[in-house]
Amino acid sequence: MLLMLAFCFFIGCKRDVKEGSAASPSASSTTGGSTVTGFSGTAAYNYAKAQVDFGPRVPGTIAAKKAGDWIINQMRSRADTVIVQAFNYKPKDGRILPLRNILARFRPELTDRVLYLTHWDSRPVSESAATEAEKKMPVPGANDGASGVGMFVALGDVLRKTRPNVGVDLLFTDGEDYGNFGPPEEDVLIGSKYFANHLPAPGYKPLYGVLWDMIGDKDLRIPYEMNSFQQVPEVVSRVWQTAADMGYGNIFVQESGGAITDDHVPLLNAGLRVIDVIDLTYPAHHTPQDTMDKISARSLGIVGDVATALVTRK
Repeated sequence: MLLMLAFCFFIGCKRDVKEGSAASPSASSTTGGSTVTGFSGTAAYNYAKAQVDFGPRVPGTIAAKKAGDWIINQMRSRADTVIVQAFNYKPKDGRILPLRNILARFRPELTDRVLYLTHWDSRPVSESAATEAEKKMPVPGANDGASGVGMFVALGDVLRKTRPNVGVDLLFTDGEDYGNFGPPEEDVLIGSKYFANHLPAPGYKPLYGVLWDMIGDKDLRIPYEMNSFQQVPEVVSRVWQTAADMGYGNIFVQESGGAITDDHVPLLNAGLRVIDVIDLTYPAHHTPQDTMDKISARSLGIVGDVATALVTRK
């Protein structure tokens, strides 16, 4: 498989902003209900909808405050420990943004740990929209934000009942999508940069980490992210092989998706072995059309199944 990864690397396009290519859905029999691991795509979808129902979760807004409080309350009823990293950030526009990273920990007593992360904020502008009026609108963030949150809360349902075989840290980052991905890069990946500089414990070094971003698209297709492959190909191999073993090889495809600037990059730079699982083949990306009808319980069930298997199977 690593030879195939290497082949993908040499033929892959090199990108440093979020972009992608079209694809077809899986032929897997997984539905929105409980999967073989006990993960529920239907529950994940409903949790994602709860986030979207607050409105765009743009940092500094009432919707963001309510959505963040909701995540904290949900995880406190599921995880063993919840840590809130609250901090202020001054972006280029001069305002002071109150931001919160939320870290939910399962089996915190274990040294061997796996870090999962997803961002929970949504974008303040829709620069990829078709009209000038729409470009000024905030992104609803059903896929780009809420899908990962929904998957994490549903994963918490499973881990509360089925104890993982390693310690699991679920990190919800804030301020990922606030500014410009560049070039030059400005006021983005704020929460992951903060976490990289404020780790939960001295010497914190998870076995590996996975960023789950934009994983609810109805037409789900996830290629390799090439920053991930270049720096930690063995983690990419672990995740894609797990997916293939579960029958999801036509979703987690063995192709290059290019290099993407995302929340895993600051953590890679800090020496953590974190990869990006992301589907950028999403026409509604950074538009007002990023709404709940564009994502599916089935897609969330597939990704949640893989995420669950990685930390619960012997």
